[in-house]
Amino acid sequence: MRFFSRKLIKPTDLNAHGTLFGGSVLAWIDEEAAIYVICQLGKGNIVTKFMSEINFVSSAKLGDIIEIGMETVDFGRTSITVRCEVRQKFTHNTIISIDKIVFVHMDKNGKPAPHNVTEPANE
Repeated sequence: MRFFSRKLIKPTDLNAHGTLFGGSVLAWIDEEAAIYVICQLGKGNIVTKFMSEINFVSSAKLGDIIEIGMETVDFGRTSITVRCEVRQKFTHNTIISIDKIVFVHMDKNGKPAPHNVTEPANE
């Protein structure tokens, strides 16, 4: 698992209970996963196809720094599957884990297309 992105938890990221709002962190995960996949494939034109169960393990509070990690799990003909973990930067306590996020490479007509990649890029 490689951690590429960090976020500072600000007041606008909090829910009514004063902890990290799940919707905010899920948007960050989807964006970070898409960037990771584009870098792995060396090409854009990808869409999020599927996210497995989202395991909210713990939360973050105002002022915490979190980091988002990605790891390639599998390559399909037109898809790539990654795993994600969001953790607190200094304690390394897991905040969220997602075992599978599947992206599909699309052609110019919006149809699944082979990406022709068989192994993770070294980043």
